[in-house]
Amino acid sequence: MFHLVAEEVEHAFTPTLKARCWGYNGRVHGPTIEAVEGDRVRVYVTNRLGAPTTVHWHGIYLPCGMDGVGGLTQRTIAPGETFRYEWTFRQSGTFMYHSHHDEMTQMAMGMMGMIIVHPRRPPAGYEVDRDFVLMLSEWKIAPGAKRPDPNEMSDFNLLTMNAHAFPATVPLVCQTGDRVRIRIGNLSAMDHHPIHLHGYYFKVVATDGGRLPASAQWPETTVLVPTGSTRDIEFVADAPGDWAMHCHMTHHVMNQMGHGLPNMIGVKTKAIAAKGNRVVEGYMPMGEHGMGDMADMEAMGMKVPDNSIPMLGGKGPYDVITMGGMFTILKVRDRLEGEGDPGWYEMPPGTMATVAKPEELARDGIDV
Repeated sequence: MFHLVAEEVEHAFTPTLKARCWGYNGRVHGPTIEAVEGDRVRVYVTNRLGAPTTVHWHGIYLPCGMDGVGGLTQRTIAPGETFRYEWTFRQSGTFMYHSHHDEMTQMAMGMMGMIIVHPRRPPAGYEVDRDFVLMLSEWKIAPGAKRPDPNEMSDFNLLTMNAHAFPATVPLVCQTGDRVRIRIGNLSAMDHHPIHLHGYYFKVVATDGGRLPASAQWPETTVLVPTGSTRDIEFVADAPGDWAMHCHMTHHVMNQMGHGLPNMIGVKTKAIAAKGNRVVEGYMPMGEHGMGDMADMEAMGMKVPDNSIPMLGGKGPYDVITMGGMFTILKVRDRLEGEGDPGWYEMPPGTMATVAKPEELARDGIDV
């Protein structure tokens, strides 16, 4: 039995960016529902919103009257009401749930979650040591705003994994030799996401239609997760390190980016800054060398607007990591102590790119 409470939630996408969202059980996104194929499940849904709602069990085989489409398979759940959904899982795999009433608004406000159904009789090779779940979503939150904007159709400025944007995403921690499964669900409003993992190739082993036979699984380093779909990937974590994992649409690893920015690349901004400061105190033109300038705005003396985050940038072991949004890190270690973040990987001697020495350049005939 499960109980989902639809309610308004104060959610922190990062420590400096919070918004009043809609979610389940006090969180965005809602809790992951986990079961075993053949289980009979009952889900109570209580509506504490000021608007009607429903819950659709995305990809699940169930009686039509349990499908959760407002007006079509049931009347909506009025504020203050509790509805009961009940069915038997007749399949296994990775699925999702979300509101199916006024979807544009309610999903954009955060009303979604993941469903994991394990096979009753696991096939050979199903067992893994680490089983991660990532939900991809996109939001429009103007700097300083207190709520997501559900009317946005193209200019999403906050791309998240499990409702967090880098540098607030949680790393995926593994031990060398672990068999790893990552389940990825995409309920973004408009965009597919090509999720790329550095340092490894993996096999795509399942879609929301079910697990693929071994003969149909294929190797990739990037998996395209269409909106409204799930993909499961598996690999053996045999290469220690801190490996980037991110959407490969470059604007999807940015935070609160807008399309109205002037192109300043190559512009000498010193004179512009002097003139601008006569009109707006503290004016600082940015972008002369690209958006990497934005990675550490506070260090450059530029105040970040209230309730917002810089366009990109998170602390790394060597420099600022000029990424944001839909970005996380797979951390693989030979030895783990506990389940938390093990910190930054220490590169073994001779395995890290460094400044080339003059004698090396001379040896290899490189003239700089």
